[in-house]
Amino acid sequence: MRYRFGALELDTDEHPGVIRLPAVIPLVVHHNRRPWAGSTQVLDLLDLDPDVTDAVREHLPRFEFILDDLARLDERALRARPLTAPVRVTLLLLKIAAGNPGLADDLQRWTDDLRAVLDQPGGVEQFVALLRYIELVGETPAEELHQLVTTLGPEAEEAYVTTAEMLRAEGEARGRAEGMARGRAEGEARGRAGALVQLLILKFGPLPQAVLDTVHAASTDQLETWTARVLTADTLEAILG
Repeated sequence: MRYRFGALELDTDEHPGVIRLPAVIPLVVHHNRRPWAGSTQVLDLLDLDPDVTDAVREHLPRFEFILDDLARLDERALRARPLTAPVRVTLLLLKIAAGNPGLADDLQRWTDDLRAVLDQPGGVEQFVALLRYIELVGETPAEELHQLVTTLGPEAEEAYVTTAEMLRAEGEARGRAEGMARGRAEGEARGRAGALVQLLILKFGPLPQAVLDTVHAASTDQLETWTARVLTADTLEAILG
């Protein structure tokens, strides 16, 4: 419902003054290991007795969506669908890739579609996107995936190298960002601790080593609490609890 109304709101925002709305036909692609077990329409979720529902059905929201349940779809039926190779391989990966240590072996049966992806305009970029998904959700050993890719030709090998470089660069960027975040947090805590120590010295004179150790080991939130107490507390114990 949110997606459908969001699409309608976006259209009316982009075309002010329209008096007719575009049709929005929702499709859910379900790729859990277990088949879909819930309803496909909002009407079934309403808290009404069946008799009441039947009496006012025409006034209630239905919002039924098309369900493509990949858990119930076998590979033969998927091959029979009139789809482009990238779409067919995408649906296949949604169905079998996540947590699959034998994915490379399973994909051996789909080398024709994998080559067809590469043969299309922009095929290398599309193949990179598929490999990224495999790397992110799959558990197939890298060497087995690489062996499969090498059988598909130099374009596939190029895509594999590009994917590896992108994932490595993203990992390094995440590591740097996490390191910088930790560094900022540690720097902020040290600064707050130093400021609190100065305030305590001004108010109480030289501080015992135990107090210094306690202040420098405290979290940022604790330091904020103690700093706020400096103005009104009469003893170190009252400030540090």
